[in-house]
This record gives sequence, C-alpha cells and structure tokens, in this order.
Amino acid sequence: MTRQALPLALASALSFGLALAHTGHGVAQATPEHETLRADVVVYGGTSGGVAAAVQVARMGREVLLVSPDTQLGGLTTAGLGFTDVGRREVVGGLARELYRRIGAHYRADSAWRWQDQSEFKFRVQHGADGEGRPDDGAVWVFEPSAAQQVIDTLVAEAGVRVVRASLDRSAGATRVEDRRIRSLTLTDGQRVEGRVFVDATYEGDLLAAAGVSYMVGREPNERFGESLNGVQNARATKHQFPDGIDPYVVPGDPTSGFLPGLDSDELADGSGDARMQAFCFRLCLSDHAANRVPFPKPAGYDERDYELLFRLLATGYTQPWFTLSGMPNHKTDTNNHGPFSSDAIGLSHEWPEASDARRAELFDAHVRYQQGFMWTLVHHERVPEGVRAKLAPWGLAKDEFVASGNWPDRLYVREGRRLVGVEVITEQHCLGQRVCEWPVGMAAYTMDSHNVRRTVRPGPDGKLQVKNEGDVQVGGFGPYPIGYGALVPKPTECTNLIVPVALSATHMAFGSIRMEPVFFVLGQSAGTAAVHTLEQDVDVQTIDRARLTERLLADGQILARPK
Repeated sequence: MTRQALPLALASALSFGLALAHTGHGVAQATPEHETLRADVVVYGGTSGGVAAAVQVARMGREVLLVSPDTQLGGLTTAGLGFTDVGRREVVGGLARELYRRIGAHYRADSAWRWQDQSEFKFRVQHGADGEGRPDDGAVWVFEPSAAQQVIDTLVAEAGVRVVRASLDRSAGATRVEDRRIRSLTLTDGQRVEGRVFVDATYEGDLLAAAGVSYMVGREPNERFGESLNGVQNARATKHQFPDGIDPYVVPGDPTSGFLPGLDSDELADGSGDARMQAFCFRLCLSDHAANRVPFPKPAGYDERDYELLFRLLATGYTQPWFTLSGMPNHKTDTNNHGPFSSDAIGLSHEWPEASDARRAELFDAHVRYQQGFMWTLVHHERVPEGVRAKLAPWGLAKDEFVASGNWPDRLYVREGRRLVGVEVITEQHCLGQRVCEWPVGMAAYTMDSHNVRRTVRPGPDGKLQVKNEGDVQVGGFGPYPIGYGALVPKPTECTNLIVPVALSATHMAFGSIRMEPVFFVLGQSAGTAAVHTLEQDVDVQTIDRARLTERLLADGQILARPK
C-alpha cells in the first residue's frame, strides 16, 4: 500500500523472481563480456514505442539494435493492458494500425479460441464499421497478453531486428556524451554499445537522464505553464474516492494512536507542484473458467494491517466494483484499478523514476506483495463480507498467461516516469485545442487522466479528520490533437542525436492524455523514421527536413491531422 506499510527487501516475495525483468539480469541472448556492439540506430527500451522504432528503422534498411531491460518485448501492450485505451481509433495509423490488424487476424483463426467459441465473444469493433465512420479493416483492440506477445515477436523477427536483453548502466560516466552527442552506452553486463542516433523508448526516461538532458518528474504547478488541471488535486479528486467518515487513526477515534501507515497529513494547496507520481499497478489477466484458473496466492510477508482501510471501507456498506473485469477472449480479463481502495498501490510509485535498479527491484516486489495481498484478502479474509467473497470467488489468475512468472505479469504498469523538457512542451492547452503543434508526427485522443497520487488526512464536514485520496483527474470532451516533433527531441544545446518517443516532453496533465500504448507505437515509428532521416541527411535530430519527414510518415500510413 505504501512504503511505510510494506517492508521492502531485495529478495522477492515470490519464488519466480519477478524483479528479474526490471533489473536486466535475466538475460537470454548473452554476448561475450565487454564486447562492443555497433549499429546505425540504437533503441533503448523494449516498450511498444521501442519495438515500433526498431522495426521501422529495420524496414528502412538501416542497422538497428534494440536493447531491452525486459525479458519480453512490447511493454504494457503484452503485459496485461489488452483493453486498449485508444480514445479515437481513426487516428491510429501506420505500424500501430498494422499491429492491431494482425491481432485481429490472430483471432479470426479457430486455433485462437481454446476456452471459448469465437461466436460467444463480441469485440468492440464489429464487422462492417467501427462506429467512427471508417470501414472495419480488421483491427482488434481487446486481446490476451499472449496474443499480443505473439504478434509483437513476429513483427520484430520479420524485420530482422537484433535484440539484446540487458540494462543500461546508469552510473555516472557510463553513458559517454561528447560535443552534445551520445557516443556510447555501457550495459550492466559490461557490454558497450555505439551508435550514431539513439532512441530512448523507456517509460522511465533512463537514457535521456543518463545523457544529461533536462527532464521533469512529478506534477508541475499550474502557474508554470498556465494550466488549470496540473499539480495537487484535492477538490477535483471526486472519483475513486472514499466516502466521508473513514477514520484515519490506528485505533479509531483515538488521535494518540497515530495515523494508519501511508497517510499523508501535509496540507498542500490545489494546483501546487510536487515530485510525486500517480499510482502504479499490475494489469492482471484473470479468468473465471475453472479449467484455466489458478487461485490468488497469499504473498510472503502478508500483513492484514496493510488492508485496514479496505476493511473500514467495507464496514460502510460499500459495494462498488473493487477492480475492473474488462472482457478479453477466452474467458479472460484485463483487470485494472477501480474504486477508493483497489489495485493501485498509492504511495509506492514516488521513488520509481529516479531509483536505482536495486531500489526498483524492491519497489517492484512491494507492488507485487500489495496487489497479491489485496486480491487474496477480498476472496479469503474473514473481515470481508461473505457476499463480497462469494462474488469474487470464481475468479483467479489465468493459468495459460505469464506462465514463466507464476501467472503474474512480469512488468509493472509504470504510468509515468521522467519526462523530457524538449524543444517543445505539450501542455493542457494543446489537449484542449487552444494551442496546436506545428510539426505533427502523430495524434493523441484520450482523456487527460491521472490516477490518485496520495492518500491524505483532511477535515470532513463534521470537522473530524478523515481519509481521502488526492490526485485523480479525468477531463475529456476534446477531439484528437497533434503531437509535435519538437516534443520528441531535446534542446539542441543539450543533445543532438537523441529522440524520445515515450518519456516525451509534456506536462504531467498532458502526458496523462498522451500516455496510451497506441500513441507510443505511433510515436515510436515516427522516431524510427526521424532517426533514419538524420543519418541520410547527416544532420542533427533537431534539423532534419520537415517536409521530407512528413512525406515519409504519410506514405507509411501515419495519421497527422484530425480526419474531417
């Protein structure tokens, strides 16, 4: 739940060692120690954006090296986020559209339907039209993790992308920068990587930080960019919120007993900035099909005190959903946070962006422990009403997903990390159409969305202190808007051969709209194209020919303007 409530240790709470995927020590495809690897373009990060960038460079005939600290490629697209946050499907083009069409082709084969008849499942996009005025081209937006993994791996293999599974050595001097250019990277296994153009495709922005490029962490104050939705949010945080009257004290009604662990009593003004992160979680793949279901495990180190607020919430008669059960094929789900006390580990995410590999392993384990304990508690704990337990009892982890990691996702949903401060900063005004990027390389179309950031103690209507969540913002109602190339590149005074399609230059609030997997795939392809053009024109990434890049993006099926 929080750093205070969950003791952290490097040793995993699980025997299958989930943290391996984030420390880069579970490396398959090892190469000789201290070998120097070279490529025209080096992509760091095996996210959806990293895959798209690498595939695009390879398809354009240039040598590319994809360095991934994760064992599996695809980021959250293959780690449980199958109920795609797409916003407006008509602005997803290029390689991204190809990805979702290939997933659609997967499900048109009878072999894809192991636990369910194909006719029983209704995709969000039916044959004929997708509800948005364009013909159905076979794209599918809901899918099992294993299906997405198969398609991603095929895309990478077909393109002939060379993949090295290792982590960036983030110690001082390990990334060599001379004359505002990255010359080489050192990996934690001792290998050295040289390239002419580099792409940081990590969720955390690890390479851009190692290169000394300016970045932001957390929430900017509203006044910095003239926004209204950024910074601390108390009054606006009405969704996923506790009802009035939840007592914050260890012994209810007794201030001398102290606050429950993880509660923040700091009084911060709405709109003020801080360095805190919105909450992370795992996107679980559940099943209620008995032949393909395993029970929720009770994690080592389980402590029922970590769920005291859950029990107090239940005592109010709260009956809303405890998590989402978004339907996937084969009687499976994409399960996400929902409600005031759910799968989001509020408070555990703040250190993640700047943390060392060892500390991230600790935080990763703590997230596992919290979320596994949460699921187990709802189904088994005697303080949970019998009706709630009975309703959730049919559910468990999908037995045929994430087999190598005990049916638990091997990647954490890092909703936000460092964010580049680039040539252009995308803000709330861009999302609302009040400002427009002049050099578009992709489109975004999702609600401005931030999960809760803190769990606070505030006076209630009766003047008594009570527990409330803080930070949730959900503001939509605007149309698709362009993302400018300037948001993908650092200032030329800082670095001239780095492109950042994932941890791009945007405020916390704007990033909350952009941070969707289809958008990362779109921007990854644009970054790959820009990297090749940088090589062909022998210029800095900031000074490539705009018309030529736009022409190539359009030729590759990218959508750069809102359809009329």
